[in-house]
Amino acid sequence: MLIAGFPAGPWGTNCYVVATGPGTECVVIDPGKDAAEGVDALVREHNLKPVSVLVTHGHVDHMWCVAPVAGTYDATAYIHPNDRHLLANPMAGMSAETTAMMLGGKYEFAEPDNVEEIGDGRTLELAGLEFLVDHTPGHTEGSIVFRTPYEDQGIAEVMFSGDLLFAGSIGRTDLPGGSHPTMLNSLRTKVLPLADNIVVLPGHGEQTSIGQERATNPFLLDLIDESGNPTSPITRGL
Repeated sequence: MLIAGFPAGPWGTNCYVVATGPGTECVVIDPGKDAAEGVDALVREHNLKPVSVLVTHGHVDHMWCVAPVAGTYDATAYIHPNDRHLLANPMAGMSAETTAMMLGGKYEFAEPDNVEEIGDGRTLELAGLEFLVDHTPGHTEGSIVFRTPYEDQGIAEVMFSGDLLFAGSIGRTDLPGGSHPTMLNSLRTKVLPLADNIVVLPGHGEQTSIGQERATNPFLLDLIDESGNPTSPITRGL
């Protein structure tokens, strides 16, 4: 399997290109601001053809280039229905700081020509790959993660976690559509039951694993021991 990623734009959002190997069709995950050029470079380097764009959630730092990338390659965009409105109106999901930062520019957003809504438990077969969809609300109402089998080097799956789970932290929940109790429930029901040997490729920062986060992430540790101690680390995201 070929998995290539790069941080894009002012928010350093990780965009991923996934394929069975060079010279094949591929899937693009979370092309945020300034990601189109990086996607093009990887496509040319590995002789790939994007057929799908997967969106973990509708925040602007993850979907800014969804329409341009999908349009360039005639690819279908996949997003949870609860976040679909953000493709055309990302301001509805922004913080006041982000909105203020963008007001000086003239930005127009629109849905790609081809959009498919996906929900919890859906299995997508794209570009010769299989992606299992888990609905994990909390960061946004329509946040989802994608898991694909890997079965190499002792790795069971690769999870593209968006802004649900990071190395040592979790996504922030203070933006429109966010909910901390809902986020904790997503972590409890969708993350903690997973195998330790799943690699996590998050929306920001470095890769980690379920085992590493189960052992060290203070938010998961609080859920495991049910101690009720307050969590002090800062959450992340746009």
